[in-house]
Amino acid sequence: MKITLNRLNDDYLFECTNAQGNKILLDNTSAPNAQGVSPMESILMAVAACSGIDMVSILKKQRQTITSFSAEVEGERVQVDEAKPFKNILVKFILEGVIEPSKALKSAALSFEKYCSVSKTLEPNVTVSYEVFVNGQKV
Repeated sequence: MKITLNRLNDDYLFECTNAQGNKILLDNTSAPNAQGVSPMESILMAVAACSGIDMVSILKKQRQTITSFSAEVEGERVQVDEAKPFKNILVKFILEGVIEPSKALKSAALSFEKYCSVSKTLEPNVTVSYEVFVNGQKV
């Protein structure tokens, strides 16, 4: 796996490109007129997307019908010398459709305990937890 990073302006805007040519923009979001996400925000996005891919894959194999899938992710940071790494990350999954709540919860558990490479990369320094909501109800 390899990405390239190129600076796009005289400040902090970077374009990251993967081997397939897909791009994301990273920027210093504390600066005015930021045009990308911060590197730390991209970590939260990666946790949600990685586990989301796992969950959708598992639920599709179980013939669950997902009409809507989204996530909200919050990260708590702590000061360590000059850096502010994450201490805790909470992912809230919001699913709608013809989905057995127990299967949705199990798919999240499998993702975080077994499959999600992003959250596994963050262990043991970051506590990653999750909540699952199916059709408006917390499971």
